[in-house]
Amino acid sequence: MFDPKKLEALAERQKDWEEATLGDALDKHPERSDEFMTTSSEPVGRLYTPLDVADLDYERDLGFPGEYPFTRGVHATMHRGRLWTMRMFAGFGTAEETNARYKYLLDHGETGLSVAFDMPTLYGYDTDAPEALGEFGKCGVAIASLADMEILFDGIPVDEVTTSMTINGPAAVIWAMYIVMAEKRGIPPEALGGTIQNDILKEYIAQKEFIFPPEPSMRLVVDTFEYGSRHLPRWNTISISGYHIREAGSTAAQELAFTLADGLEYVRWGIERGMDVDEFAPRLSFFFNAHNDFFEEIAKYRAARRIWAREMKETFGAQNPRSWLLRFHTQTAGCSLTAQQPENNIVRTTWQALAAVLGGTQSLHTNSMDEALALPSEYAVKVALRTQQLIAHESGVANTVDPLAGSYFVEAMTNRIEEEAYAYFHKVEALGGVIPAIEKGFFQREIAEAAYRYQTEIDSHRRVIVGINEFEEDEPVRIPLLEMDPEGYERQVARLERVRRDRDGQRLEATLQALRAAARGSENTMPYILDCVRAYATLSEIMGVFREVFGEYREPTII
Repeated sequence: MFDPKKLEALAERQKDWEEATLGDALDKHPERSDEFMTTSSEPVGRLYTPLDVADLDYERDLGFPGEYPFTRGVHATMHRGRLWTMRMFAGFGTAEETNARYKYLLDHGETGLSVAFDMPTLYGYDTDAPEALGEFGKCGVAIASLADMEILFDGIPVDEVTTSMTINGPAAVIWAMYIVMAEKRGIPPEALGGTIQNDILKEYIAQKEFIFPPEPSMRLVVDTFEYGSRHLPRWNTISISGYHIREAGSTAAQELAFTLADGLEYVRWGIERGMDVDEFAPRLSFFFNAHNDFFEEIAKYRAARRIWAREMKETFGAQNPRSWLLRFHTQTAGCSLTAQQPENNIVRTTWQALAAVLGGTQSLHTNSMDEALALPSEYAVKVALRTQQLIAHESGVANTVDPLAGSYFVEAMTNRIEEEAYAYFHKVEALGGVIPAIEKGFFQREIAEAAYRYQTEIDSHRRVIVGINEFEEDEPVRIPLLEMDPEGYERQVARLERVRRDRDGQRLEATLQALRAAARGSENTMPYILDCVRAYATLSEIMGVFREVFGEYREPTII
């Protein structure tokens, strides 16, 4: 893009500027610090010019929105044509309580639902299982059977509203409950739109809510790919998630690299199943974090689209342009929220959300100000939703596509993050691939070292966190906090007992036996899971079959 002679002249001109104008300025007003860095501890230069992007080729590196390599966005008009889906993460206590919250959010302008499940559900246990004791409804809604799913979405038009479900180990089972819930209301699978997270690789890397060993877990993921591509054409059967990798302490480049490495591994498994890449790749979706460093996050999203398009087209030979698209949901950084001065979290969330929008997200969840203290109250979640609506309708940032393109700083940072991602790809490949790298503790160690470095920067005051190591206050929390129904647990257990008592025992046992045989063989398990759900098998019963056949995973100790 740049004339070599003009770049040479610019380099001389910059040298003169540094010696004269800059030198005088520094003598009179020294800079605030000897060290400026991103949230990922990467150094930030004083000034960026065409010299920092001298090799930039517009057609190769940027292109036009809606065209390869999609750096500038997956759609030609982006948010001028359609705003991102405003999808607040919600779930607590019983299905009744969460259903009421969904209706509240939809009434206040939310355009998509996102389900948080409680810890027993995430680990595949019924509410009254011994392993679930004390964890009912604390971090999400409890779903133990089809009866719960029916109540959770009662009165909600699931053929009109898309639903995202943050579930991984039991994803196939929870998805089956959603499909059957709609089926019982006369809504066919092809009418359903939404996403199951279903990203088991990141569980081994960061979140640790795995159940089975990697290989059988990957089999279940590919079963959903195969079933979804043939029966639910509007459904994203995976949301390949960097969010939890970042929440565990990774840098932006690690989040990007590890997430895309996982995505490419899922593609390999789908192809090995015998599926054509273009049969399932268009329904792959991604989920990224929006952390504190405004420009670093924007650069991360732009680099992600470019890398994914290139790898899908050139490495896997995908022919359908939709297979090249990296479509993603974003959530603002939960780990950046502070219990101290929780109102400050509104401001943090605002610029994080703004970065996601400027980075071209398709869907967005803004965290609530109180989430470092409790599950969000109605008041806090409404403020978080209004934050998105204000950005969409009053800020002006959605009026043009990729407005920061061409910024020397943003383009240089996009290139730098891309280079770091490929360096990590090569390290993972040298270790034998994603699963061997997990088993050797590579990802876990890299994240732990980054998290430790970040915390030491706070402790040593190299990094300022408002309200934590600067501008502290010793005042009580002034905002209202959520209180759950104290009788919710008893109501949930009573419903579960009713389900077990009223169902057809012979039909139940026949479906579980058929699922057991399928799991021991090589058939796609989804049709058998659906039959179990229709017979009102509980989550523990279905997952118990898989535990029996696949065994449970115990993570090796990594030092």
